[in-house]
Amino acid sequence: MYTFDSRIRYSEVDSEGRLTMSSLINYFQDCSTFHSEDLGLGVEYLKGQHLVWVLCYWQITVSRYPKLGERVTVGTFPYDMKGFLGYRNFVMLDEEGEYLAKANSLWSLLNTDTGKPVAVPENMIEKYVLSPKLDMDYSSRKIGITGECVPKEPLVVKQHHLDTNHHVNNQQFIDMTMDFLPENFCVGQVRAEYRKQAFLDDILIPGVINDGDRVIVMLEDENGMPYMIAEFREKETA
Repeated sequence: MYTFDSRIRYSEVDSEGRLTMSSLINYFQDCSTFHSEDLGLGVEYLKGQHLVWVLCYWQITVSRYPKLGERVTVGTFPYDMKGFLGYRNFVMLDEEGEYLAKANSLWSLLNTDTGKPVAVPENMIEKYVLSPKLDMDYSSRKIGITGECVPKEPLVVKQHHLDTNHHVNNQQFIDMTMDFLPENFCVGQVRAEYRKQAFLDDILIPGVINDGDRVIVMLEDENGMPYMIAEFREKETA
């Protein structure tokens, strides 16, 4: 497993002094980026090969949100590669080695010239050493939609939503959807399906479903086609 150590910063916590979901996702994203960079398979390498990894799915479960100043270890490893798909786990551990959060993710490798999926090259398969799948409760990649959807005011993609691939970053999508959660809703698990990329000035139309023990937020285009769907389940305690 690839890891790096860190300490929870003031800029990463909420009004209660605990790590935010947004910051947790950034830690996971940074960890996989560091892993790829250290293997020589990072952003510039991919750009030179006209390739990009695009996130298709997140499942993140939180046992405890660490507090300001806590020291943590963030880790990641790929556990499978099939065709153009890559499967990757993530963890955040406290100083005693206890799990604070676990995650599962699915990525697609795309050709940036055609926008179409391409098989993972042999050199990537050789460098990304696979590890056994993380022990966690894996949910379906498909989020079932039930309940009445309440439309909200449209959002416009701004420059600060974009990453080095010039599309809306997956964490930015989560941030947008979390704005529609009820007050004091502490997220225990988030699942997110990413259906298509969003770019500068795109219009995102939110729809919110309160369905018992979960809240679903969809971001769609003007034709009703989803950019992404997020499902949030509440923690019993913060």
